[in-house]
Amino acid sequence: MAVELCLLLLLFCGSTISEVQPIYKPPPGTLDFGFVPSKTYDTGAYHEPGAIGILFKIVHAFLYLVQPNTFPQDLIRKLAQQQFGNTQGDYQKAIYYEIGFIVSAALGLLFILLLPLVGLCFCMCRCCDNCGGEMHQRQKKNADCQRSCFATFLFVASLIISVGVLCAYAANQHLTNQVRGAKKLVNSNFKDLKIFLNDTPAQIDYLVSQYNTTKDKALSDLNNVGPVLGTRVQEQLGKEVRPALDAALTMAGAIRETKEALENVSVSVEVLQEGTERLHANLTDVKMHLSNTLNDSACNAAQAASTCNIIKNSLEQLNINANFSGLPGVSSQLAKVNDVLKIDLSSLVQKGYAAFNDTPDLVVNQTRNILSDIKSVLESIGSNITTFTRALPVQKILADLMVHLTQTEAYVQDYFPVVEQYDFYRWLGCLILCCMLVLILVFYYLGLLCGTCGYDKHASPTTRGCISNTGGNFLMAGVGFSFLFSWVLMIVVVLTFVTGGNVEKLVCEPFEDKNLFKVLDTPYLLNKHWKNYLAGIIFKNPNVNLTFEKVYSDCKENKGIYTSLHLEHLFNINELLNISMYTEDVAFRIEHIQINLSKIILLDEIGKENLLNFSSSGVDGIDFSAYLTEINKSVTKVDLLSFANDLEARADQLPKGALENALKGHANNIRMIHNQQVVPLEQAMSTLNQSIRLLKRTSSELMVKVKNVISAVNAAQNLINNNASQVIVQETKKYMDTIIGYFEQYTEWVKESISMEVAACKPIANVIDTAVDIFLCSYIADSVNTFWFGLGGSSMFLIPAIIFAVKLSKYYRRMDTEDVYDDTENGNNGYHKEHLYGIHNPVFTSSVEQW
Repeated sequence: MAVELCLLLLLFCGSTISEVQPIYKPPPGTLDFGFVPSKTYDTGAYHEPGAIGILFKIVHAFLYLVQPNTFPQDLIRKLAQQQFGNTQGDYQKAIYYEIGFIVSAALGLLFILLLPLVGLCFCMCRCCDNCGGEMHQRQKKNADCQRSCFATFLFVASLIISVGVLCAYAANQHLTNQVRGAKKLVNSNFKDLKIFLNDTPAQIDYLVSQYNTTKDKALSDLNNVGPVLGTRVQEQLGKEVRPALDAALTMAGAIRETKEALENVSVSVEVLQEGTERLHANLTDVKMHLSNTLNDSACNAAQAASTCNIIKNSLEQLNINANFSGLPGVSSQLAKVNDVLKIDLSSLVQKGYAAFNDTPDLVVNQTRNILSDIKSVLESIGSNITTFTRALPVQKILADLMVHLTQTEAYVQDYFPVVEQYDFYRWLGCLILCCMLVLILVFYYLGLLCGTCGYDKHASPTTRGCISNTGGNFLMAGVGFSFLFSWVLMIVVVLTFVTGGNVEKLVCEPFEDKNLFKVLDTPYLLNKHWKNYLAGIIFKNPNVNLTFEKVYSDCKENKGIYTSLHLEHLFNINELLNISMYTEDVAFRIEHIQINLSKIILLDEIGKENLLNFSSSGVDGIDFSAYLTEINKSVTKVDLLSFANDLEARADQLPKGALENALKGHANNIRMIHNQQVVPLEQAMSTLNQSIRLLKRTSSELMVKVKNVISAVNAAQNLINNNASQVIVQETKKYMDTIIGYFEQYTEWVKESISMEVAACKPIANVIDTAVDIFLCSYIADSVNTFWFGLGGSSMFLIPAIIFAVKLSKYYRRMDTEDVYDDTENGNNGYHKEHLYGIHNPVFTSSVEQW
């Protein structure tokens, strides 16, 4: 039933998604599918024993000493395959592996057989007044030392037995406590299994519902086909279109700048020509008046003659240097450029920009019908998913599984009181065994207490007090019960030791290091016809590599049941997760999107003709060298300000008088001519210089530049008219891959979710851990092993306790007879009495005779 559920889960998920072979893998927008809903499992499959864990570790160490051999995988395999004993060495290997248990069990059996026999012989011997049965104590010099040693050894042995009893009782109580608390752990496992079954449909529904995320994203891109596909087409075409339009727009700006430059040249030349004429006339007048002044008789004086001559010789410098009257005019070029500007080339280029920027709208208008079909396909997928979901009997199967789980839980709940009742009987039996030892210890402790407290070293053996005598009787009572109970205790110890020890070594330790799973995964072990038993059960194909160890490990890591059981061998998820029929239909419709961009006109013929007219406007025929030659000259041959300053300085060298004042007046007149006429001419020359250089740059290879612009525009137009289909196909393909990429993301997400999150099988691993690691090993095996360890240790120390108790009782019990000897012969160590309670004293024969 569980297998059928897993298969239906996969089939259900496989009907919702597809796998498309990617041709081009663009990085589509990452879809956020959220997290698969899951609840936290309550069961913590780990047991912390607490303080008693120290005893468990001691027992484990003891078992390692008894059985240090590694897990016998080969022997277990042969035993499971009923081939054990077919070879001669099998029994030897088994004996070698179990030698520690065999020797320990043999010693236990020897204890069981001999101790009752020794006890019987001891009783018979004492009945014959031997073996310490004679109520006569021979005195020794070291009697006090022997008594102290025997008491000490018996007390130590009793303490060790007490520790063993406490260990056994603690283990017995621990097991009972764990059994009583096991109900909570069992209920937790059942609760997790119910969560496992209840959450699986919700997880499947969530996987199905997330198809809407994929669909919504695809529909969003389809609704925005203009910004998405149209913008992509526009970006690809814009790599050639925009530079061509930019060049045309730049050329339109150059035409306007050329017109302004020509106007500046025309105005500046006119200003310079008129200005230089006026300047020439003014400078001529200045020279004439200055010459008349220098011809004055005052210049003939000896002090002024040399200065006047110097000034006369410099008068030739007062003349214009640049001659603008011979410069060619630019009126014809300006007229042609004005004719070119009658057509607004910038406006034509902007129309081309606007037409090209309408590409997304063209895409939207021309793909409206196809996109509606694609949307219908996407909606049909959702309808098919819903239909298929309702057709699957998942809920019925889960309900059946829940019924079986509920029945099992009810059975366990009903059976649990029986388990507790039997555990009470076990606890009571173990308690009785502990009480046997406690009874013996009570006699020993009472004997030690009474004997030690009631002992009087000055009293003779026949006159010992009642308390001391009672202590000796307690000790002998303890010896008697030791003989009666010890063999019973040892029988229980041997049985629990062999059973519990082998469970620990053959089940618990191999389970912890997973060697047990390796044995179970042995080919042809559980079924001689199947190589892999688990694969044969699930897939009916034993050749599939499916192992118990791998399934347990995957479930331990809370992976999905699809991954844990390797269900790809039963239902290949790559085949199940396939709705290629839908994506192929979507791809087919997208690939056949036809977009016509021939309506886009970047620059019409008028604009191109306008550019050609500009190139033939004659701007490149201007004699720029003539202009630059005159522009590079100064307005006058000499700097008028410097000449005026020099003239004024020389006037200061003349004697005071009319000549000096006249020369200074001429200097001021020259300064005024400079400020009013030369400065404006220099400004006009600067403007002319800038305009001429601009025209020179613009006209440089003007025809070639215009032809390049027109060629670029034509090439871009040709791309739009003839080659845009290729760009559109490429971008449409990328757009299609983006849409399909959303489905691929959904597919991969569902695969990952099915593998790792859907129907996570942690509860199955928890059930196994609870049954084996916690119940069998931690609760039962560790408790049982600790019980026999404590009980066995106590039983073993009963032997020295018996010996010391028998020896010590002789010093505590009241004797019937005692040794009598002479003080002069034996000092003061003996007793000298004529009669003892009417019983004749035997003759002292030897001071070294043993009792």
